Amino acid sequence: MSRKTKILCVDDEQNVLNALRRLFLDSDMEVLTATSGREGLGILEQEAVQLVISDYRMPGMNGVEFLREVRQRWPYIVRIVLSGYADTASIISAVNEGQIYKFIPKPWNDDELAMIVSHALERYALHRKNFELTVELEKKNHELLQLNHELEKLLEEKSAHLEFRSRALALQQNILESIPVGIVGIDAGNVAALCNALWLAFTGTGWGLLGQDITQGLSGELQRFVDETRAAGAAVRKTALRGVEGTLSGMLMDNGDGQKGVIVVFIPDNAAAVIGKGGTAVLSRARQSAPAPQLRCRNSTEGGACHDSGQDTYHR
Repeated sequence: MSRKTKILCVDDEQNVLNALRRLFLDSDMEVLTATSGREGLGILEQEAVQLVISDYRMPGMNGVEFLREVRQRWPYIVRIVLSGYADTASIISAVNEGQIYKFIPKPWNDDELAMIVSHALERYALHRKNFELTVELEKKNHELLQLNHELEKLLEEKSAHLEFRSRALALQQNILESIPVGIVGIDAGNVAALCNALWLAFTGTGWGLLGQDITQGLSGELQRFVDETRAAGAAVRKTALRGVEGTLSGMLMDNGDGQKGVIVVFIPDNAAAVIGKGGTAVLSRARQSAPAPQLRCRNSTEGGACHDSGQDTYHR
């Protein structure tokens, strides 16, 4: 053991205590003695004792009563009782109830007593180790429960955040589809990251434009306009797209949060008519020329991709 083994011997006869002390004189154990149960309890309050050997017949508090209190206050201490009386019914009852580890009659055999003490100390070490492991296991279980609680909380927060982002993206796309202009967003890698149905209608492209380099989906004129916008930071040009007269307006986007690119808007000259009285039919015809699935855009900062999946779902 890592700490010194201590044995407490309790007997009202000093010669018995001396005999027990001599028995363990050559061992590495420290033998403490007391002449009464009350004195023995006082020693246990001050010393870390592993084993108690007590006489049965003592004035005031007998051995079984003393050891019963030891069990209640220090349950891990191994308890042995000595008795020189033939009537041992109460002692045997205490042993059977688990109050006492062993009953040894007087006079005892030194070798037998030494062997019993050795086994008792092994029992103590085993029980003590089991107790420490149980405490450690309870501690780890508590920590695990706490970690699981924190993980569940984080997952709930993450789920709520993702749901919010999904709704925000849906709202963003609905806004893009509701305004009477064509819009396309091009990231720093020259890839189309977002657009609305009117842009596709005005340019004659399809939803396959998203996620592709604009050299594969935009006309030379529009590509040059994007380059002009990148160089100047902003650009405006009157033009016609598929016979629709209007104005191209481009602006460089660099918000300092890693999102960089170009936003290009085509504003038809008849925009007022589109949003004014009777303009619903104009807007509807433009959208019908490029019917759109719900999958419309990608978040370029997350390395996502958008394409026409043929399903009414968003891709994030």
